[in-house]
Amino acid sequence: MCHAGGEGLLSSMAESAKEYRIQSFDKETQSLLKTALKEPSKVDLNRVSTIIVDQSLKDHNFSKEAGRICHTIVQAEAREAGASVFRHHLLNRLQQEFKAREKTRCRSVQEWVHFVTFFCNIFDCLKVNNMPLMALVHPVYDCLFRMAEPDSLLNKEEVDCLVLQLHHIGAQLERMSTQRMDELFCLLRDGFLLQEELSSVSRLMLLELLEFRAGGWSLSDTAHKYYYSEVGD
Repeated sequence: MCHAGGEGLLSSMAESAKEYRIQSFDKETQSLLKTALKEPSKVDLNRVSTIIVDQSLKDHNFSKEAGRICHTIVQAEAREAGASVFRHHLLNRLQQEFKAREKTRCRSVQEWVHFVTFFCNIFDCLKVNNMPLMALVHPVYDCLFRMAEPDSLLNKEEVDCLVLQLHHIGAQLERMSTQRMDELFCLLRDGFLLQEELSSVSRLMLLELLEFRAGGWSLSDTAHKYYYSEVGD
């Protein structure tokens, strides 16, 4: 989860390359990102956004953390100059990747899963007045709808990603559009009930997800033990 912090927290986070998972970059790129986290006006923010998105598509662990980096740069830029140059570049690049999503999925399911993970992470972390960016709501839904299609439900990587992201941001998304969440869960119910080729693990994960939403986006301790011991087995 992403939370806004005070300046002291942000500056201490900016000091830590390890915490932001940027230690895998070369020294020059690490230096660029560290500067962007503290003094974004001193670097090329278009290049920074490109580096973050490109790495997110390649590295699953980075795709899960990149939203925090983006959030910190946005906050630092707002404090420093009252600007939103980085967010503008980031959203432009996300729009490009979103438009190419089917080509990405055809080329590499793994890269597609990384993109959806990153996209949902950005949705969770970038807020205006404590609200998600409206421009991201329907594109994020569109990605999750794609993962609920019959061919995607036969792919364990996509099912894992879909379930994880709905656990993470489902409640937020539903607040933004209950109608689309209802439609998404109709697809998931159909997949669970009608798709005979579904693996037993995927079927169990979908059942857990259906129960998770029905319970107000939470599971009882008993249900949690049941599902996660079954998945573990």
